[in-house]
Amino acid sequence: MRVLLLDDDEFTLDLLADMVASLGPHAVRRETSSLRALELLRADAPDLLICDLGLPELDGIELLRVVAEHGYDGAVVLLSGLDVGVLQAAERLAQAHGLALLGACAKPLARERLAGLLAQAAARPRRAGAGSGPGRAP
Repeated sequence: MRVLLLDDDEFTLDLLADMVASLGPHAVRRETSSLRALELLRADAPDLLICDLGLPELDGIELLRVVAEHGYDGAVVLLSGLDVGVLQAAERLAQAHGLALLGACAKPLARERLAGLLAQAAARPRRAGAGSGPGRAP
């Protein structure tokens, strides 16, 4: 499964990438820039996007809107160190935009919770041909 991790904190990205790698043979990409993450999503949409809400350039809420507008059909997990109310609002927004939201989780994300989210993402069907090529994602 292809996983894109998006967080502006390198340490958090390292921890998440190590946990994902320890939970199976996943192809993991990491990004600290929401704008570069959008480029990656356009070029080769991952099966799972794990996204922090507090990002520079384009925050996680705006990123969700753009991703949804461009028909991303992979799964999404939101992360935040902010108040639980912010996570709940982002969760409602993602669902309203029709994204396949698997969870909105407080940081730090527990390994067991991540394992369950990865299993859910792997079990999700994708549209035929989704996840690769131009025009498949934002």
